[in-house]
Amino acid sequence: MASKFTELAFDCADPKALARFWCEVLGYEVQGREDGFVSIGSPGVPKGARRPGPVPPVLTFARVPEGKVVKNRLHIDVNPTDRDQAEEVDRLLGLGARRVDVGQGEGDTWVVLADPEGNEFCVLATRRP
Repeated sequence: MASKFTELAFDCADPKALARFWCEVLGYEVQGREDGFVSIGSPGVPKGARRPGPVPPVLTFARVPEGKVVKNRLHIDVNPTDRDQAEEVDRLLGLGARRVDVGQGEGDTWVVLADPEGNEFCVLATRRP
């Protein structure tokens, strides 16, 4: 068997605040909390190494002293599940995201935003499972 993609780790200044933002974006809940560290995941997903099949990844947020300096080389893409892209972008902007320019082209089908700590992510127009 191959490895499973189970976690995506964020270095950040404020793990609690960034975890709250991503919980709102993804409908996740806090699964673990320690000093300077928060993990969040999809509700209802069984925990443990023996869970079968693909699962939504857990996001972890760890406090680090240095700030973000350059564009991320890895980013998250999100798909709206119950509204169109423009409505989802408005919702995310209301949660604290902001629009960013990373060199995207005119007419792209995605919108580039940044979370409250500047991590870029895209809101796609095409819905996927």
